[in-house]
Formats: sequence, structure tokens, C-alpha cells
Amino acid sequence: MSATLTLVRGDITRQSADAIVNAANSSLLGGGGVDGAIHRRGGPAILEECRRLRASRYGGGLPTGRAVATTAGDLDARWVIHTVGPVFSREEDRSALLASCYRESLRVADGLGARTVAFPAVSTGVYGWPMEDAARIAVETVRGAETAVEEIRFVLFDEQAYAAFAARLR
Repeated sequence: MSATLTLVRGDITRQSADAIVNAANSSLLGGGGVDGAIHRRGGPAILEECRRLRASRYGGGLPTGRAVATTAGDLDARWVIHTVGPVFSREEDRSALLASCYRESLRVADGLGARTVAFPAVSTGVYGWPMEDAARIAVETVRGAETAVEEIRFVLFDEQAYAAFAARLR
């Protein structure tokens, strides 16, 4: 993979990129954390398009590990790529589903012609994935992905997340 990997500490909704990845829930209708912030700042156009997706292709919701794109509304991006991360479990290894979120998001980005993609730390909020492990899976997955994306940016909200991803990029 020849994409440049960069880290930013900050608010993903303030990023300028071709595509911003949303750590969505399967309903695609907004929620808390990154999902809520993207829907609030991006405005009603994102929700309208998500509702159309629910009414057509994803009546039962977007499956975990999959990704789909919508407009970015008022965000400084062309698209939002929604991906549904797995809820962390100590009883069941769901690492492949988390890796799939990153791979599928890049596949969708390639289909759109996106050259810059900003990712949050998928599944690390209310879904409870331990940050160090999430960083390992995210970085290994995007490093191994076949993609035409030129810059993959991890946008981390706090210092703990930034430090975990920085340790993986070294």
C-alpha cells in the first residue's frame, strides 16, 4: 500500500477530506459519539440519504463490518462513509469484523474516487473496544489494504487514543 498514514488529534467533523468515515450504528439514523457529531454538524442531508438507504437496500440496517456512502452535507468533505463496528466481547473474537470496517470503508472510498479518507477509532466509544487493540487492528488493516486512497488520516479525539495510534505507527 502506498497511502500515507497520518494522525490528527481533534474533531473528525472539522476535517477537510474527500471522505469522512462515520462509526455508525446499524440503523444509520444517527446516535451518540462520532455518529451523533457527524449527523449534527453535517446537517439533515446526511440523515435524509440514510433514510433512503434504509427504505431501499438496508431495510434491516447496515450489517456489522460493512460500509456505505452518503453525501457529507455541510461537512468539509464530499462523502460520509458509514461503517458499523462490532461491540467488543471478551467471549468472542470479533477482530475480523473490526478489520472489515476499515477494509470495506476503503473499498467504498475507492469506488467513489476518494483520495483522502479520515477515520475515527471505530468501536472504541460506547462499543467498548480497548483502544490499544483497536489501534493495532486499524493500522495493520489499512497498511495491508489494496487501495487507491492517497492519504489515510486517523482523527483521534483525545490524547489516549492519539498515543495508542502513534505507538502503532512507529
